[in-house]
Amino acid sequence: MGEWTAASDLGQPGTFPFTRGIQPSMYRGRLWTMRQYAGFGTAEESNRRYRYLLAQGVTGLSIAFDLPTQMGYDSDHPLAAGEVGRVGVAIDSIADMATLLEGLPLGTITTSMTINSTAIILLALYAAVARRQGVPLAALGGTVQNDILKEYIARGTYIYPPTASLRIVTDIFAFATRELPLWNTISISGYHIREAGSTAVQEIAFTLANGIAYVEAARAAGLEVNALGERLSFFFNCHNDFLEEIAKFRAARRLWAHIMRERFGATSPRALQLRFHTQTAGSTLTAQQPDNNIVRVALQALAAVLGGTQSLHCNGRDEALSLPTEDAARIALRTQQIIASETGVANTVDPLGGAYTIETLTSRIEADARALIDRIDTLGGTLAAIEAGVIQREIQESAYRAQQAIDSGDAVVVGVNRFAVDAGPGAPHIEVFQVDPEIEPRQVARVQAVRARRNEGDWRAAIAAIESAARGSDNLVPPILAAVEAHATVGEVADAMRRVFGEHRPSD
Repeated sequence: MGEWTAASDLGQPGTFPFTRGIQPSMYRGRLWTMRQYAGFGTAEESNRRYRYLLAQGVTGLSIAFDLPTQMGYDSDHPLAAGEVGRVGVAIDSIADMATLLEGLPLGTITTSMTINSTAIILLALYAAVARRQGVPLAALGGTVQNDILKEYIARGTYIYPPTASLRIVTDIFAFATRELPLWNTISISGYHIREAGSTAVQEIAFTLANGIAYVEAARAAGLEVNALGERLSFFFNCHNDFLEEIAKFRAARRLWAHIMRERFGATSPRALQLRFHTQTAGSTLTAQQPDNNIVRVALQALAAVLGGTQSLHCNGRDEALSLPTEDAARIALRTQQIIASETGVANTVDPLGGAYTIETLTSRIEADARALIDRIDTLGGTLAAIEAGVIQREIQESAYRAQQAIDSGDAVVVGVNRFAVDAGPGAPHIEVFQVDPEIEPRQVARVQAVRARRNEGDWRAAIAAIESAARGSDNLVPPILAAVEAHATVGEVADAMRRVFGEHRPSD
């Protein structure tokens, strides 16, 4: 990169390098999609919450799955005990997915599914239910996170070794290219990298480095870079440093556009665009004085909008204490609606573009992130850096420094290390969401009933077909889709691949 110029680095909205946004008119033409991430307990309960959110004005669904579903264990597996329906909805079979999506207009809404190691199974379940509803697969719009590399880096919900996991990711890419042309096949996530303690620069660098690894794997699998690039999306955190976060999003767009054009030879304008979803920062929420979280979330959401996000989720004020109540979810949604309808910021394209501080921060973050990506390249790429523990150590060191700053008081957290109040008997009371303790036995009975009534021969043949495809080179999505339609469970499909691929065991 040479010296900064307005023509090459700022440009016009909707044109390369997309610093000012991916659409010429940005929100004047179309607002960002307002999502509220939700999912808990049983499919019936989550379906009720989705209907409630749609009635309140949500324009896209975002599904949270419980840990057993994320890890490929059915609700009656011993390792699922105590976790069924806790941090998301429990999905064991097509019966659960049908209930989760009952009455929802799959042909007109978009759905984001935050799922990684079992993404191929949950996408197959979604497609199978759409078929039942008579919705063509070609009409389905949404995103499956499908970002397994960040699980090795920052979160830990992986199953298979990295090479097998990348094969699953690229099988999803290839299937969706043919059958799901409107579906975003991956949401390359910096959110969890930031939640684990990274800086803004590290969030961008490590996320885009993961993106590079996915594009390289897809090209090696024979996929064309322009077609692939048009279906990639990203997922970022929005933290507390208001101006830095705005600049971070602008820098990420510009850097990715150059990577796709210069490194991979992409020519399609859409393939050069970094499209992203934003979630406000869960790690900044405090259990102390939880109403303060409403202010934090509002400022983070405003930064995401000023940074040009394509969709947005606002956290509930009570999420440091529990899953959000309906009241908290409504306030979070109203935050987006107030920004869109009352502040006027959506009436101007890139309202802060050209401001000295914003442009300086944008260029600094881009340069620092590029230097980190170059360092990863010298280590042999993202997989090599993950296997050597380099990325993980950098995040851990940043998290340690951030906590030291809070502990010393150098970094102020209002209501925690400054401006605290007495939490005694007279302190304000906040209602928190409670998960029904009877969810787990009901879900266990439900999955066992599915197994009891299915056709055993069809099920066995379907599972054998998955194992055969895993041992060979056939795309895994069609046999998995056939298996879930034969009432194979999430855990059974995951186990079929475990028998072939094995499980990842991190080195100490």
